[in-house]
Amino acid sequence: MDFRRGKGREELEINLIPFIDVLLVILIFMMVTTTYSKFTALQITLPTADAEKAQDRPFEINVGVDIQGHYAINNTQVSATEAGALADELRKAANDKGESNKDPVIVINADALATHQTVINVLEAARLAGFDKVTFAAQTSGKK
Repeated sequence: MDFRRGKGREELEINLIPFIDVLLVILIFMMVTTTYSKFTALQITLPTADAEKAQDRPFEINVGVDIQGHYAINNTQVSATEAGALADELRKAANDKGESNKDPVIVINADALATHQTVINVLEAARLAGFDKVTFAAQTSGKK
């Protein structure tokens, strides 16, 4: 029942101002709490050196590791497969060259598909033999 016969009806309207205020507060909150990731590349200028080439090469022992896990010390295949036996072979190779008083550099030439354990065996053998200078040989891919 409508008891207001003589009065005209007011149009209903939605007040948008509180709605806009709430949206602005939410927008400001999102802008403050959002982290923006910046992906930047470092611009690095690497140092250069004009040193002369070393006159004498350090005493090197080359250890080759193939894909089957076989070892070769100075291009001579050895039957050792464990770190202890390989350490004895490394000591023997150092004594054969007559350079036992020098600290040799162990150069590991491992096949790209050789297992990780075979390379670790060479590292462990160098440690057991008392040789602390170890390096890995690599070749360039040719891609630039």
